[in-house]
Amino acid sequence: MEGVDGSHDTDEFLLVADQIAVRASWGPIFGPTDVAIRPGGVTVLEGSVGRGRTALLLTLAGRMTPTSGRLTAFGRTNDARRLFANAAIADIDEVDGIDQTIRVRDVVTEQIRWQAPWFRWVGQSTPEDLERLCRPVFGPLTLPHLDSFVEELPELTGALLRIAMANLKRPPLLVTGGVDRMTRTSNTDKLLERLVDLGREQTVITADVNGVHRGLGVRQVLRVDNLTDDEFARIVQEDRI
Repeated sequence: MEGVDGSHDTDEFLLVADQIAVRASWGPIFGPTDVAIRPGGVTVLEGSVGRGRTALLLTLAGRMTPTSGRLTAFGRTNDARRLFANAAIADIDEVDGIDQTIRVRDVVTEQIRWQAPWFRWVGQSTPEDLERLCRPVFGPLTLPHLDSFVEELPELTGALLRIAMANLKRPPLLVTGGVDRMTRTSNTDKLLERLVDLGREQTVITADVNGVHRGLGVRQVLRVDNLTDDEFARIVQEDRI
């Protein structure tokens, strides 16, 4: 519930950002902005594409620390380590980019090895491994073939593979890159359907430049301003005049 001063009751939300901002040595990246995420389901952040939105997603997943403002999550305020430990982040090139020239088998094998105790030998992944690790994210959709090159995967399949590999531990919070990365509306809808399914057991945050219709099962759409990119876009446009 929002208080009389515009603040939020953190007991009602999994994550509350009050006037958070991130600045670099050369200037602002995003903010200040407010975000309040309710537990469970899918929240879509509606905002312009660019480094500001990416930085906000990274901040909400504990991968960046706000320069100013208050970020409360999992009962702690401005505790990026606790947030990091409770969140997975996927389909953001700056964090989980996959070498496009390797095969799906190598990606799955590497993830299994990362999860295994240091003393356990892990061989090449099998179809059973692929099914176990990817089916929760892919649902009824077709899994990629182990021998396929990542660069050859259809865009939706590639995005779901990255989410599956990042979400192996199923933490309470899953933050994914914008669903507007898809070039086809049908792929955006299918990706959202899969995120909504994951949202039955996790809190999922993603982004879209135009927002997403709630009829797809999205829990909330939040307009996010001050992503800085609007300012840069205006400057570029003025330079062209």
